[in-house]
Amino acid sequence: MSPAKKRAEGAAPRAPKKTTRRKRGPAEPRGPEAREAELTREDEHVAALAEKVEKAKGAVLGAYRDPYAGLPLVLASLPLGAVDATPFQRDLSRTHAQRLADAIGASGLFLDPVIAIPTREGFWSPNGRHRLAAAKQLGLRAITALLTDDPGLAYRILALNTEKAHNLRDRALEVIRMARSLAKAEPRSKESEHAVSFESPAFLTLGAAYEKRDRFAGSAYNSMLRRIDRFMDTALPAALRQREQWAVRILDIDDRVAAHVKTLQEHGMKSPYLRQVVVARCNPVRWIPSKKGEKPPMTMAELLTRMTANVRKFDPSKVRAQDLAFVAAVAPDEG
Repeated sequence: MSPAKKRAEGAAPRAPKKTTRRKRGPAEPRGPEAREAELTREDEHVAALAEKVEKAKGAVLGAYRDPYAGLPLVLASLPLGAVDATPFQRDLSRTHAQRLADAIGASGLFLDPVIAIPTREGFWSPNGRHRLAAAKQLGLRAITALLTDDPGLAYRILALNTEKAHNLRDRALEVIRMARSLAKAEPRSKESEHAVSFESPAFLTLGAAYEKRDRFAGSAYNSMLRRIDRFMDTALPAALRQREQWAVRILDIDDRVAAHVKTLQEHGMKSPYLRQVVVARCNPVRWIPSKKGEKPPMTMAELLTRMTANVRKFDPSKVRAQDLAFVAAVAPDEG
């Protein structure tokens, strides 16, 4: 009997095969055993860090091997004035610092050490800007710090910030500032060599735009740039110059987009997603299918050239209310 005849006679359709996701087993044991973690000053790394702590008029509280790679870490109490936030961190939010100071005051304890890395002048903290500000506001004389002698951690540690996500503006500004710092410290290194620290090439391009225009609406362009932007195999200083040029072109596009938004508003449309609608309509890669791992469908230069042409041809009268409803449903939070 044919399959069509079986269905006609009411035969039950074949149940689809169930797909089961293989569970990842436990990782191989690594790192030191608990009783092997303690270190003394006989370790050369601990001795070197202890010398820098004492030179800054601080005190070493303990030393141990980290539980992942077994690398030496030193817990120390440092004079508050000896520790500065890295210059490429997100900008200080005085509101957040005030809330943190209030919370510390209410709990009666300062429990969370900052990460600190020795520099020529003192110590850099790559993750403690708000705790340092709160400590100063509370009048602390010293701050507890976890020290490492790995200077590269100042750039890699931002990838560990998974509990409280940065908004796009803060993340992009951190990355571009980090890139500028690395360009001075390691001018011969290639941009692509720092891919893990930078996380996304789009952050570099958007960061260069945010530097020039603080209120730039980067989230409207982020998904488009992620499709095309890639890390460059050129030295960081040259790569930064290229990204600055792209940022100028993006801001020119954004000026034209803003003019269309104003026209839409004059026609009675009052939505926070007008910019996203215009950008989506003009996006040259919007309808080009993509697969993970494939090369970008065009270069950044081609993207910006086509985007500019599309924005110039854009007709605000063709935007409908349903376009706004769709964009509102899928639009990311503004950064």
